[in-house]
Amino acid sequence: MAPAAMRTAAQSLSGAKPVAYWLDDPAKPDALGALTGDEHTDLLVVGGGYSGLWTALIAKERDPERDVVLIEGHEVGWAASGRNGGFCAASLTHGLANGVERWPDEIAKLEELGERNLDAIEAAVARYGIDCEFERTGEIDVATEPHQLEELREWHEEIVKLGITGVDFLDRDALRAEVDSPTFLGGLWDRRGVAMLHPAKLAWGLKRACRELGVRIYEHTRGLDLVRSGEGMAVRTPYGRVFARRVALGTNVFPSLVKRVRPYTVPVYDYALMTEPLTPEQLASIGWKGRQGLGDSANQFHYFRLSADNRILWGGYDAIYPYGGRLSADLDQRPETFLKLAEQFFTCFPQLSGLKFSHAWGGAIDTCSRFTAFFGTAHQGRVAYAAGFTGLGVGSTRFGADVMLDLLSGEETERTRLEMVRSKPMPFPPEPFAWAGIEITKRSLARADSNGGHRNLWLRAMDKLGLGFDS
Repeated sequence: MAPAAMRTAAQSLSGAKPVAYWLDDPAKPDALGALTGDEHTDLLVVGGGYSGLWTALIAKERDPERDVVLIEGHEVGWAASGRNGGFCAASLTHGLANGVERWPDEIAKLEELGERNLDAIEAAVARYGIDCEFERTGEIDVATEPHQLEELREWHEEIVKLGITGVDFLDRDALRAEVDSPTFLGGLWDRRGVAMLHPAKLAWGLKRACRELGVRIYEHTRGLDLVRSGEGMAVRTPYGRVFARRVALGTNVFPSLVKRVRPYTVPVYDYALMTEPLTPEQLASIGWKGRQGLGDSANQFHYFRLSADNRILWGGYDAIYPYGGRLSADLDQRPETFLKLAEQFFTCFPQLSGLKFSHAWGGAIDTCSRFTAFFGTAHQGRVAYAAGFTGLGVGSTRFGADVMLDLLSGEETERTRLEMVRSKPMPFPPEPFAWAGIEITKRSLARADSNGGHRNLWLRAMDKLGLGFDS
């Protein structure tokens, strides 16, 4: 980084609060009390992020008489569900390309289910009056290098051949008429497949909706272990126990209570910045009247979007895997990454020079080797789990909730018949091999970005095995 660019980036961060912008909101509800003593219920949901909240909500929608308890180790929405970029995508497969590569025979059904899932989220937001700033503006994948532009053009041709509509190729002038950056060369605009929202307000709204339907929620109540108890299961907590006929695990990045699931995910720390609100003049200098979400097409990519009050969220690029999969609040702050992100922001939008960042934060994502969620049961079908959403869980966790409830019911459905649901990703190896493999992959991806997209022997081998690393 040049000295002048470093100074500009550092100055822009001088007043940034070390907390997620979304969670730093007066709308945050008061915490609920912890569980003390014993509880008995039909369904216990472990985890108060999107995965658990949707599971509890849909369980009550399917059967209002079903008794449901949800426990959360901290507070609802405090982890990935309250720290993400607020991109709510229809895709269940971490993007169409990943789905076509892994499940070509199912991709039409997966796309249909994804569209129905996003429609259902939009409908639930309206039905329960959840004020989460939901805007179905779509998303533009942006090319900032010539090879990326050619790849997007070729991919658009493939999309057309697949019969998928609503995705338009934008040349340089058409893209810059939407959002103006000197780095933009072209893009693909998915007009309906992605919505923007306030992620923490979605979690808080789901919490309220669950309680209104009769779900009993206990916060600051961590599930410590899971054992058989008669015809059901028991989960021990710090001050009590929950006895349940069925259990749904939505713990995602945190160690699963089903130990054999743990090798399938690793925590990856992702980081983001939020600017101060743009003035009308600043906003006019970049356009962005359509308020679409954006993401560039590099392997080490950025994602960026406007908030309801016209701040710019700018995140991504660095994906940090801590040795041994260590989870720690200390890793939520990484000044060297924030400095890098700030410098890259002003390269993208030089017309916003002088803008300050108000918030800087990070958080852990549950990453799996196929980039998209996997599912399963344990204890003879009494327990179901979904994990591995790899950063695109804002929308697909609702689908995962449906899958878990299908599995717990023992019914065969259009969801449980999917190969995506019936198969597992490749587990990560133990240390030090996991850390070494991830580091080699990260460095190879960085070299590919600076070398016209050329993938070296390591990446080509990973592609053949269907393995990868992403956030």
